[in-house]
Amino acid sequence: MTPNDDHHHIVIVGAGFGGLEAARHLAKGSVRITVIDRRNHHLFQPLLYQVATASLATSEIAWPIRSLLSRFQNVTTLLGTVTGVNTLAKTVSLDDERAIAYDTLIIATGARHAYFGNDAWEPYAPGLKTLEDATTIRRRILAAFEQAEWEPDAAERRRLLTFAIIGAGPTGVELAGTIAELAHETLRRDFRNIDTREARVVLVEAGPRILAGFTEDLSAYAEGALKRLGVEVRTGKAVSQCSEQGIELGDELLPAATILWAAGVAASPAAEWLGAPADRAGRVLVAPDLTAPGHPDIFVVGDTAHVPTSDGKIVPGVAPAAKQEGRYVADTIAARLAGKPAPKPFAYRSDGNLATIGKRAAIVDLGWIKLKGRLAWWTWGIAHVYFLIGLRNRLAVAMSWLWIYLTGQRSARLITQADVAKRRAEG
Repeated sequence: MTPNDDHHHIVIVGAGFGGLEAARHLAKGSVRITVIDRRNHHLFQPLLYQVATASLATSEIAWPIRSLLSRFQNVTTLLGTVTGVNTLAKTVSLDDERAIAYDTLIIATGARHAYFGNDAWEPYAPGLKTLEDATTIRRRILAAFEQAEWEPDAAERRRLLTFAIIGAGPTGVELAGTIAELAHETLRRDFRNIDTREARVVLVEAGPRILAGFTEDLSAYAEGALKRLGVEVRTGKAVSQCSEQGIELGDELLPAATILWAAGVAASPAAEWLGAPADRAGRVLVAPDLTAPGHPDIFVVGDTAHVPTSDGKIVPGVAPAAKQEGRYVADTIAARLAGKPAPKPFAYRSDGNLATIGKRAAIVDLGWIKLKGRLAWWTWGIAHVYFLIGLRNRLAVAMSWLWIYLTGQRSARLITQADVAKRRAEG
């Protein structure tokens, strides 16, 4: 226990962008803070796809939570999985049956994959939310090329060299573009029995166009850029089945050994813990001050919260939004403890939308200006390097990107946690 045990105790569940931002701002006051997360690291999710596609190492986009908060003596970090909240007793329950009391609770537990009622697809079509997801996807991508090198049957070789990405939001587009570059450029000299440039990358979107969150002109540019990289774009096509053999688009079977899911997310079970109203994705319908309805001592931020904007839309599940919400909640709690008037209701300020297509093109929509092509790519890169934590990581990522940009080579092409030879022998 710390010297501040008699101070107001704030428990923060989740050390993502929102939770970490709240902890840092609140730690400046005379409070006691406990941060609980089921993983020991904070993850920069916008670049997670680059780990999945062998562009960056895991250590370049993740940092130990304890290290990030170590300078704050009034912050305790606990590794644990929260399983519920007792709002009457004001305690948080952990999976080892411990309970932690709180005076104020901040829930920032993020989101998970959503398969729209088709959870049986998950083993065949993994999503991308954690470092474990990223290394699993990287293993599947690289192992597909390794297995194809040994495969004598032409049809099976084509299946092994077909990569299907379901969902054409920013993550799906970024995965498709980078996998295409990996096959057509990075790996083309590494194999003897296959031509990796024959790899087929298919991006599937149920809606009428890719990147629906961008304007139509930027969406059209992104589709053209993907096609120039060799990506097949299938819009207006809903997936009806995923299996070991591939995906089904209506009556069409697309044989594919590697299927990646980027089509949807669902919030953590926070709404169930609180018995609070939620939207279809499970996000808590929070009050204007980001508290859970009926619980003024509980705040919900990030992907777990349904926050409407002034134009009737929903605050997007992106890092800048979570950080703004975390900062707002910290200011609100600080004002309460100081006996000052509460801040005005939360208002999201959009920093714009960005998406990259491979290593030489991107689209940027800042509202007042739109960019596309190489200038947009450099803008995208500078913005992401800026938001990384620590000079070492900024330099490491910048140098990795510069090397990839100049040579096309990716240094993180490691197959881990699997025996490829065993997989091949098992068929």
